[in-house]
Amino acid sequence: MRVCLAGCFLLPFSFAGAADLPKIPSKPIAQKKDLLFSDDFESAARPAQWHKVVETFAFESGALKGTQTREVTIPATGDKPEIKAHAAVHGLEVPTRDSIVECRIKFDGATMIDVEFDDRKYTGAHYGHICRAQVRLNGVTIIDERDGNMRNDIRAMASGPEKNKLLEGRQVTYPVKLQPGKWYLLGVETAGDEMRVTIDGKRVAYLQSSGIGHETKSKIELGVAGKHGWFDDVKVWSAVPSR
Repeated sequence: MRVCLAGCFLLPFSFAGAADLPKIPSKPIAQKKDLLFSDDFESAARPAQWHKVVETFAFESGALKGTQTREVTIPATGDKPEIKAHAAVHGLEVPTRDSIVECRIKFDGATMIDVEFDDRKYTGAHYGHICRAQVRLNGVTIIDERDGNMRNDIRAMASGPEKNKLLEGRQVTYPVKLQPGKWYLLGVETAGDEMRVTIDGKRVAYLQSSGIGHETKSKIELGVAGKHGWFDDVKVWSAVPSR
């Protein structure tokens, strides 16, 4: 099992078999409207929308480098609280509903790089998690967290058939083959209750699930598990559904 950015456990693959994965739309599900945010990390001044969530991220060599430092859970001792294992997370205060997020990513020891959408005011899911796209060297996973693994009642349930039934269709993983040390252009489209992911312009993953359609995605978070993962040329557009 894998640890998600919030310290919860995720199943590594969809409940459906590979043959049952949803067909990825051949054309974009969203069309770019207004450019809401852009950062190529070449300026010494950082846009005000950036903020730290779970360290550590650093601005180096004209890019954003994430390094997971909380690799294992440290039990509470004496007056010191427990410190849970957690990926590095950097936040971006850019509210969206339907959107297109593009960024260049590079694996430099990282095991996972992702783009996540949250709504901190939403109390029906742990920490306001809504949905995310996770990229690994061998697969791309899309997760509806609001109505899936982060929904409060589901998260509180013990593992078993009942919980698995509720999670059906909330998460999918498509196989890919990526190389460490190479830059890739990642695209994450959200339109209504659909999410479509592209890498270097090629469609690689798709999920339609109710939680993705959450109307107020108040922030975007970039995550890295392992050492190290890079982001560059981050852009966010508002969008309209293209179909």
